[in-house]
Amino acid sequence: MDCTKLNQQKTIKTPFFYGWVIVFIGAMGLFFSGPGQTYSVSVFINSYVDGFGWSRTMISSLYSVATLISGLTLSYVGKLIDKIGHRKMITAIPIILGSVCLWMSFVANPIMIFIGFLFLRLFGQGTMCLIPYTLIPQWFIRRRGFALSLLAIGSVLGSAVFPPLNNYLIVRMGVGFAWRFWTMALMGLMAPLGWFLVRNKPEDIGLLPDGEKNIDEKNRISDGDIKERSLTLKEAMKTRAFWLMLFCMVIPSMINTGLIFHMVSMVEIKGYSSTFAASLLSITAIVQFPLTFLAGYLLDKVKVRYVKSVNYWILIGAMGMLLYAKNQQMLFVYAVLHGIFVAFDSVSTGVWWPNYFGRKHLGSIRGCSMTAIVIGSALGPLPFGFAYDLFHGYKEIIWMMMVIPALGSIAAVIATPPKMNKVR
Repeated sequence: MDCTKLNQQKTIKTPFFYGWVIVFIGAMGLFFSGPGQTYSVSVFINSYVDGFGWSRTMISSLYSVATLISGLTLSYVGKLIDKIGHRKMITAIPIILGSVCLWMSFVANPIMIFIGFLFLRLFGQGTMCLIPYTLIPQWFIRRRGFALSLLAIGSVLGSAVFPPLNNYLIVRMGVGFAWRFWTMALMGLMAPLGWFLVRNKPEDIGLLPDGEKNIDEKNRISDGDIKERSLTLKEAMKTRAFWLMLFCMVIPSMINTGLIFHMVSMVEIKGYSSTFAASLLSITAIVQFPLTFLAGYLLDKVKVRYVKSVNYWILIGAMGMLLYAKNQQMLFVYAVLHGIFVAFDSVSTGVWWPNYFGRKHLGSIRGCSMTAIVIGSALGPLPFGFAYDLFHGYKEIIWMMMVIPALGSIAAVIATPPKMNKVR
C-alpha cells in the first residue's frame, strides 16, 4: 500500500464522530450557495429594473434561460463529484463562485447579466448544493434524517441572512459592493474550510458511517431496517420511482423560485416596501429553522413518500394565503406556512434519494435530480413575469400553479421503493 493510501486510512481522532464536522462544513456550503439562490438574487432585481430600465419579462427570461442551461450541465457535475471527490470540489467551487460574484459587480448590459446569472445558478444553486447533499449521506445511514436536518440549517440561515443583508448592502454601499462582499467571503472563508476539514467518506480515515463499530451495523438504513441499496444511475433510471421523484423535484423548485423571484413586486402591489418583502423571506427562514429538526426526526420514523405527499398540501395552503392576503398579518401567515413547507421539503429530499438508491453512485444520481430541480427553477420566474406584464398582477398565475403541487402529492405516494431483484 502506497503512502497516499496509508494517509487516507489514518483515523482522525476527535472526542465525537467526525461526521458531525462534515455536517457543519456541509451546512456552511449550503449557506454560501446563497449568491446563486433566488432569495438572494431577487433583492437585486429592482435595482436592475430601475437602473437600466429593463422589463421584468426580459430579466425573468434571462434568468430562466440561464438557469435552464446551468441545470442541463449538473448531471456532469454529479459524475465529476463521484470521480474526484467532495474535498476538491468543495474547495474549488467557492473560488469559482466568488469570481462570478466579482463579475456581477460590474454588470452593465443584458449580455453581462445573462452570463452572470448562468454561472451563479450553475455554481451557486446547483453545485454548491449538490456537494453537501451527496457528501452527508456518505457519512450517515442510520441517522441520515437527523444529519440532513442539521445540514439544512445552512440553507435556513442563508435564506434568513442574505435578503436583509443584501438589501442593507445595496442601500448603503451600492450593488457593486454587495456582490464584492460575497466574493471575499467565499474565497476567504468557505474555500479554506473545505480544504482543511472535509474528507470524502468515513472509510477514508478508518471509520464507518454513523460512527458504528462493526461492519454489519453500517449496512442498515432507518427506513424499514433493510440493507442499503446501491444502484447506478442507469439502473435507477429503469425504475418508476426515479421518474416520479424527478417530477416531485421540479414542483417546489419551480413554484418557490417564481414566488421568491417576484416577491418584492408581489408585496409592493399590496402596498408594502422591499424591506418588508425581505423580512417575509427571513420569517420563512426563521420558521424553517426549528422545523428542520422535527422533519429529521419524523423522516427517521415515517416513510418519506408520505411526508412528501402531505407537505405539498401545505404549499397549496401557503399559495392561497399569499393570493388573498390583504394585510401584513396574512402575509406573515403565508411566510410561516411557506417555512413549514421548505423545512420538510429540503430534509425529505435529502433523505429520499440515498434511501432509495444508496450512496455509492449518489453523486451521479443526485446530479441528475439537481438537473430536474434547476430546470424547475428555470421554469418559475418567466410565467410569473409574463403574467405580471399581461395582467398587471399575479392572481391568475398563482391559481394555475396551485394545480401542480396537487399532482405532486399523488406522485409522491405512488413512488414506492425500487425492488432490487427487478432492477438487476
